Amino acid sequence: MHITEWLETIPAVSIYLLVGVVIGLESLGIPLPGEIVLVSSALLASQHGDIDPYVLGACATAGAIIGDSIGYAIGRKGGRPLLAKLGRKFPKHFSEANIAMAERSFEKWGMWAVFFGRFVALLRIFAGPLAGVLRMPYWKFLIANVFGGILWAGGTTAVIYSVGVVAEAWLKRFSWLGLVVAVLFGLTSMLVLKNRAKKAAAQAEAQSAAAELSAAAERSEAAAPERVAATAE
Repeated sequence: MHITEWLETIPAVSIYLLVGVVIGLESLGIPLPGEIVLVSSALLASQHGDIDPYVLGACATAGAIIGDSIGYAIGRKGGRPLLAKLGRKFPKHFSEANIAMAERSFEKWGMWAVFFGRFVALLRIFAGPLAGVLRMPYWKFLIANVFGGILWAGGTTAVIYSVGVVAEAWLKRFSWLGLVVAVLFGLTSMLVLKNRAKKAAAQAEAQSAAAELSAAAERSEAAAPERVAATAE
């Protein structure tokens, strides 16, 4: 059976459930490839007439909002010990450096960190639990969560679905070789962007560490006269 024919045998409700559950669990704080699942499903919808992109987008949005809200409740109840526990289970994602970076984002941007965090893989996992741990007022969190979830899930579905429809028409006029070239170009661009993002994160972490060391040195210098005076007495 051809791969396209096999994909067309998958019930639409299974796709809806898969997208909603995976995105919900990722938003709750479990490292899962929610964005990859959503993008793949939206592309499949563009080629699979039984999958309604509106229903798909609605399921993705519901999963994002509900998952984030559950993550917020868990984080508010579990507090910082929860982050330590997650760090032991998922050291790659919940390392001290990543948690510190996410906290700085929340301290700087507040509720906007929840909104824009929906578009950043790492913050998408942290947003709900960390907002709860930091005791962000729920009404602020809910507003950012709802609007961020709608824009990210609905927008991603709409854009990828439209690209898939256009790509199908394009392939009818050109060859699969062109698609391969386009995919390779897209992957290369993605890798370059990820590499730059990693370098930027490393630089931010180094600057933060340097600032902490400088602050510690200043505190030590300020305490030195007091220690001398105490010794003299």
